[in-house]
Amino acid sequence: MQHNAQPYGQLSESVVALLKGVIAGVFNADAIHSLSARTMIDGQQQWLLPGFIDCHTHLVYGGNRANEFEMRLQGVSYKDIALQGGGIKSTVEQTRRANEASLFKSAAKRARRLAEEGVTTIEVKSGYGLDNDTELRMLRVAKSLETQLPVRIATTFLGAHALPPEFADNADAYIDFVCDTVLPDVAHNNLADAVDVFCESIGFTTAQTEKVFKAAQQYGLPVKAHVEQLTDSKGAVLAAKYNALSVDHIEYLAESDIPHLAASGSVAVLLPGAFYYLHETQKPPVEALRQHNVPMAVATDLNPGSSPIASLLTAMNMACVLFALTPEEALRGGTLYAAKALGLSDRGEIKPGKLADLTLWDIESPAELVYTLNGHRPTRVFLGGQHV
Repeated sequence: MQHNAQPYGQLSESVVALLKGVIAGVFNADAIHSLSARTMIDGQQQWLLPGFIDCHTHLVYGGNRANEFEMRLQGVSYKDIALQGGGIKSTVEQTRRANEASLFKSAAKRARRLAEEGVTTIEVKSGYGLDNDTELRMLRVAKSLETQLPVRIATTFLGAHALPPEFADNADAYIDFVCDTVLPDVAHNNLADAVDVFCESIGFTTAQTEKVFKAAQQYGLPVKAHVEQLTDSKGAVLAAKYNALSVDHIEYLAESDIPHLAASGSVAVLLPGAFYYLHETQKPPVEALRQHNVPMAVATDLNPGSSPIASLLTAMNMACVLFALTPEEALRGGTLYAAKALGLSDRGEIKPGKLADLTLWDIESPAELVYTLNGHRPTRVFLGGQHV
């Protein structure tokens, strides 16, 4: 997965040297006789890839919504389910009731499933508490995952995800609460690496989103944004103005707005799981993103309502089948560009100076990982150079 003229950035017959959890060098195999090492591992002609990075998840939450899935398939509309207390309201209620131990138990189960496929970094958002205590609890649980599991965690504060019942019909007051009460606590406790907003017709306006972005700037936190999932609200243009790390979903992104992303360096995060699960038909403008050299990441959007998909490899396959990415684009989208979407320059490729988060695969070509569904697991995973 180097940047060279070879497919997948392939380096054949190579040796990767690790030192103190970091890639110290990449050498031709002939150099092995001149290298000294405490431990040597023969890859046996397998493919060595960077650890995968799932750069957009909501995997900390209480309960699940399998009953709503069943109801929709029996003909009950999403609106009627919401009127009965379902939808995100149901998840908020169950998450607020859950203590840290129960949230950790369920989140760890999902995180382990991702890790089985070679995911070594997971981004986790809050956004199902929508009050001060629960938002902080979710972020604490997310951070604690890396103390118990062989993964690295990046946390994102998504307080501006939806309107809680306490602020029904008063979105401006809720945004004030997010900016003046919750965000300061999140920042003071060092619980978030970034701040996200759901800028959408059923979420928050661009003016409300900008207020959150400005508040995030005050605390030195980079921003991300759920934008253009259901409508063209110009959230991506606003996000680019604030040099957002990423703009996520973007099915309704206008091609004329893509130059703003190219100029800002923002990553376009594709989330085919939600597209699939919601029976959407409007596809993101992949070809235009290619033409403007906007990096495209791929993530699961793992969440209880619109994308309960705990498999990054499945999301990569969906990105190819549904959005016409090439397998190489999908794999870069789950490694190098996923790292960029999180503002992490220390991982995502096999290169000197990068973290030694690596996976070994018994395959003939990396395309096999994207081509098959549930067909592969890494034979070995290394986190910081340690076999896990």
